[in-house]
Amino acid sequence: MNVAVESVTMRVWLARYLEWLAVHNYSPRTVTNASSGVGLFLCWCDERELARAEEITRPILERYQRTLFYYRRPSGRPLTFRTQSLRLTRVRSFFRWLVRQRVLPANPASDLEMPRPERRLPKHVLTADEAERVLAVPKQDEVVGLRDRTMLELFYAAGLRRSELVNLRVDDIDIERATLMIRLGKGKKDRFLPIGERALAWLQRYVDVARPELETAMSEGHLFVGVHGEPLDRDWVTERVRGYIAASKVGKRGACHLFRHTMATLMLEGGADVRFVQEMLGHENIQSTQIYTRVSIQKLREVHAATHPGAKLTPRAERAAEARANDETHALAAADLLAELEAESDDAGA
Repeated sequence: MNVAVESVTMRVWLARYLEWLAVHNYSPRTVTNASSGVGLFLCWCDERELARAEEITRPILERYQRTLFYYRRPSGRPLTFRTQSLRLTRVRSFFRWLVRQRVLPANPASDLEMPRPERRLPKHVLTADEAERVLAVPKQDEVVGLRDRTMLELFYAAGLRRSELVNLRVDDIDIERATLMIRLGKGKKDRFLPIGERALAWLQRYVDVARPELETAMSEGHLFVGVHGEPLDRDWVTERVRGYIAASKVGKRGACHLFRHTMATLMLEGGADVRFVQEMLGHENIQSTQIYTRVSIQKLREVHAATHPGAKLTPRAERAAEARANDETHALAAADLLAELEAESDDAGA
């Protein structure tokens, strides 16, 4: 390793790393996340006077990992294991890049044992009735209300991520085929999605009635725009949707992703194959989709009610006796009906 490379600080290497990501067509969000994740690690290193990459060893990284574990937010809450894992993964990717650039002979983070992944269920999922209550909140006779109702319909119908919704353009919608195109979704992957008749009707109404009143030169073809015609901000959309959910008084918290959870769960409960739901959500790994099979409890509830002896208020023996009595009643009624038909036949023959 030459002297020039050894004298370069990690902050300089980070700037070059971020440039490399951008040049190699990684998404702006990936670049931002790398800047944030590695930047936090470098701040921690600055406090310990660690400036150069060759000074970083696995024991140092393990100390950083323990720091993340014991860190507490201003609210007193710890970082989730998912957040800890993401921060460590971004650091590990940075050092992997340094090895590929021949800045380091080996990656000190390669054998770092990561936190075990969590497979947590969504905290809240709307029922179909609750979803309708949220959809009914925007004032449909107002321009912004019509826009917001259309956004909610698309979140519910297609399970869009908020970034996918704000990046939609007018020419991404195919009214005749009732589909929309997600361009450069997560992982920079395109996909076509179907939208139902109702969402399509709201979309047509928004494009014909509301959007022309909002559109300005700033709109640049974006489908959903603000009151001045500007493209919508992701965080603004989150707060907007969160407000509608709160106003609906369904008693559940969430924002855009709540509709994504709801769409996946209700489709699975309705009998959809998990692979079709995977395609709708744009999951690369089906394991990410299968978590919703644990949320869609309707079928499990039906089996439990039918097979568990303690599932009903009425004991199974009483239910069996009642069923037998009903069967006997139906049998007597059938016999009476048969006798009446035979009598009518005899009268007709006479």
